[in-house]
Amino acid sequence: MKKGFWTILIIGCLGAQALRAQSMPENQQAFIDFYGDTVYTPGIRAMQVPLQASISYEAIKQFYNEIQQRPTTQLINQLLAYKASKQLDDWLFYQLIRTAAESISPKKDNYHRYTLYKWFLLNETGYSAVTRLRNDTLLLYVQSNEQVFDIPSMLYNQAQYICLNYHDYSSNINFKQGGFKDISIVGRNSMAKDFSYKINRMPDFNPDSYAIKPIQFEYGQRNYEFKVKVNQSIKQLFNNYPSVEYAIQFNAPLSHATYQSLIPALKQTVAKMDQKKGVDYLMHLTRSSFAFENDVTLYGKDKRLSPEQTLFAEYSDCEDRAAFFFYLVKEIYNLPMIVLSYPQHVTVAIQFDKPQGNPIVYKGNQYWVCEPTPQLKNLKIGQGIPSLKKEAFEVVYEYQPAQR
Repeated sequence: MKKGFWTILIIGCLGAQALRAQSMPENQQAFIDFYGDTVYTPGIRAMQVPLQASISYEAIKQFYNEIQQRPTTQLINQLLAYKASKQLDDWLFYQLIRTAAESISPKKDNYHRYTLYKWFLLNETGYSAVTRLRNDTLLLYVQSNEQVFDIPSMLYNQAQYICLNYHDYSSNINFKQGGFKDISIVGRNSMAKDFSYKINRMPDFNPDSYAIKPIQFEYGQRNYEFKVKVNQSIKQLFNNYPSVEYAIQFNAPLSHATYQSLIPALKQTVAKMDQKKGVDYLMHLTRSSFAFENDVTLYGKDKRLSPEQTLFAEYSDCEDRAAFFFYLVKEIYNLPMIVLSYPQHVTVAIQFDKPQGNPIVYKGNQYWVCEPTPQLKNLKIGQGIPSLKKEAFEVVYEYQPAQR
């Protein structure tokens, strides 16, 4: 058979596929990729609404009124169904909303339009979102009662709203200049839920997207190595995640693959040790396995990493190590703990089953400092950093196991 025939046949097949794609119902063509998972988004193409080049209150109002006339029910229901089936927390669901908005209107093509789609989707999926406009600056806020430390918030209708897109303006806006006009939705759902930054469950990343990161350290004149699975998606998922309360940071879980590559092996190793030695082992692991650098040098501001972020990151500081060590102790021993915050340092103190000496007494219970950040001196359990002995500290988080 001649080459020309094959060329004609291939072109014919491709043309037939294109015709079939064009003749397919619109909702059969709409899918988006979400961290390796294909999400069905029916009606997403029907949401195309033009936006005037010059952003204004009137243009935004016209945009929102027009999009409300579009058939969006299927898409909203599908996003909520996916959220329920995957048990997505609010921050992860917001990443899905961002992905859907990017599919409708790419951020690089029209930033204002992309932001307004996020605004619409947040309101339609049960949250209370507000936009603020000043000249060309369009800010997106969501109602949340939680405390965050490096992004703006405002009081609106006697409720706290936190800015979701401050980073898009290089985290540098002079609010003292005033002039912002708040734009809310008339007749919005009065039963809207508060947005939460708590992470109770990590997404099911594609198993093929994990890489191996060796965790190596020396303990008791013996070398240990754990081959931990880490995922590049962690960096993207938490790229714009703010500094949150310690209770949220310290209780963030590991993804399933990362957990299975580390925690069972650690449990097996410390099973041969008594409780004190096992905790000491975990303390030395945390001290020795990561390169240290402070957040101001790395990011120009405070950034609190979750345990999985700490595993993935090249560098970490005392807060990050304290959270990682806390997570290991909680998963393996589930002991009561308190988090101590000094003006320039964060560490962990643990309540052991047997007294250890030099305790900190908090609410009538004894705790012993376990320093997870490397120091010039090899500190033992119960030994704090010498230079902090006269420094005042605050207990910023108390963990009491529900069951032991």
